[in-house]
Amino acid sequence: MPVLRVIDLDRRKPESCFLQEFRRDVYSQFGEDGVIEKIFEIVGTTNRWCVEFGAWDGLHLSNTAHLLRDLGWSGVMIEGSAAKFEELTANYADHDRVHPVLAVVGFERGKDALDDHLRTTPCPLTPDLVSIDIDGADYYVWRSLHRYKPRVVVIEFNPTVPNDVVFVQDEDMAINQGASLAAMVELGKRKGYELVATTNGNAFFVQADLFPLFAIADNSIDALRENVSGRIFHCYDGTVYTKMRPLQWVGRGDYRPPIDVFQLLPPEQRHFYDRVDEPDGGGDD
Repeated sequence: MPVLRVIDLDRRKPESCFLQEFRRDVYSQFGEDGVIEKIFEIVGTTNRWCVEFGAWDGLHLSNTAHLLRDLGWSGVMIEGSAAKFEELTANYADHDRVHPVLAVVGFERGKDALDDHLRTTPCPLTPDLVSIDIDGADYYVWRSLHRYKPRVVVIEFNPTVPNDVVFVQDEDMAINQGASLAAMVELGKRKGYELVATTNGNAFFVQADLFPLFAIADNSIDALRENVSGRIFHCYDGTVYTKMRPLQWVGRGDYRPPIDVFQLLPPEQRHFYDRVDEPDGGGDD
């Protein structure tokens, strides 16, 4: 077998990703509770309202439960599963500041977009925080948000996509593929937001006018997040090699594709053209 390994290049800058030092879980998964607390320590709060779309039962891996249950915030929690919504309402039965909403969100205004559902609640137009975590079409949900302009956005991205790849799945709630961090950053800039932190799968954006408060000179993706190792390349003879992380959401999350699993040509067609046309010659490309 050939030798194949990827040299990880960590271009993070400590002064850029300092918010990661405050990671702490109360209900969240990868330290988001602590990062959110630190962000609002820096920017302050205006109304202490939050929105979570993809709220599940309101507790499990939630980015807002700590705010709502421990810090006295008000909020809207939106969930599309009727079974999980029943658990959500039970978990917040004694929290009159929390407004559960059973809804499947669309992408167009006037057609069940997030704006449309928030209109049915007391949520202010500029809530302090919106968290979007639906394991797929998160990008399109944020893109569809126009009327409401949160000061801080926490949104899930696909952490297996390298930093320099822009990827967005099809605009379909039934698909669970996600979007890359690079795609989220491009969308955020169009909407007037700047990236200030990441965890393993969540990106934190603040309105551009708040960004100087963080004194982050370089908020490029590489400065804030270690790049993931994933490579596919082909050789002179057409053989395709790959180096990938385990498929973490498939089966037990430990399936690692063999290095030669992706072959576009059958073995008999894999040869270097110079070796066929000119047996004694060589070539550059």
